[in-house]
Amino acid sequence: MEILRTPDERFVGLPAYAFAPHYVELDGGVRMHYVDEGPRDGQVVLMLHGEPSWSYLYRKMVPVVTAAGLRAVAPDLVGFGRSDKPASQDDYTYQTHVDWMAAFVERTGLRGITLVCQDWGGLIGLRVAAEHPERFARIVAANTFLPTGDHPPGEAFLRWQTFSQTAPELPIGAIVRGGCRTALPPEVIAAYDAPFPDERYKAGARVFPRLVPTRPDDPASDANRRAWEVLKRWEKPFLTAFSDEDPITRGGDRAFQAMVPGAAGQPHTTIAGGGHFLQEDRGEELAQAVVAFVRGT
Repeated sequence: MEILRTPDERFVGLPAYAFAPHYVELDGGVRMHYVDEGPRDGQVVLMLHGEPSWSYLYRKMVPVVTAAGLRAVAPDLVGFGRSDKPASQDDYTYQTHVDWMAAFVERTGLRGITLVCQDWGGLIGLRVAAEHPERFARIVAANTFLPTGDHPPGEAFLRWQTFSQTAPELPIGAIVRGGCRTALPPEVIAAYDAPFPDERYKAGARVFPRLVPTRPDDPASDANRRAWEVLKRWEKPFLTAFSDEDPITRGGDRAFQAMVPGAAGQPHTTIAGGGHFLQEDRGEELAQAVVAFVRGT
């Protein structure tokens, strides 16, 4: 497996992202980067990003979480951010990403985790939580879902999937900007581009939309169905904090509320003025909801 590593100088001077880097080496010599801020003995808030962002997406939330005395951990998925980037799309599968994240949780010794997951952060994080429930105390689902392929995807997702596979260049920063409802300054757009010096580094970003289960016989469908069976019995606290302007995941919060026992009676919220990347649009508000949820449960 050929592995690319983004030069460190690409991450110097990024706006509002002065966090010290931390790394864990996974099987096959793949190195995963993560942000780790706040007290070592604080309750862990594990924040998982999706496609095609990286932990920079959580820069507005980390200070709010740590100010509340919690420990903020935000890894970069393999293929994104400061984590290593296998060069071939064939090196990425849904299962491999779940395995990488499960190994990360184990090797960092995280327990009592509050999972905060958005986009692919949910597709991966909900699987890890369902398969290793003893490590998780509660879950916050934000603009995410756990598809099995038994229901057709929406048109917005299909358009994105087609674009991701056919565009000659994948403009990462512009994609994030397009998923926001607030204007992003050029330096922030550049920060989302920073992990990807050229197209060779974007194999993970390219392949992710193709890995979403969209048919019942998808390779990941059975594993996701098994995860749903766990979630249908999940009695630990489960909060939905979706935004009001995301065409990709709209309505997913109602599905979680109806199907997960731990969602009953929780202070579910709809965050106004947020697009798909609500951490960018309304990060402080989402972080405050997470802090209140931890304190209340």
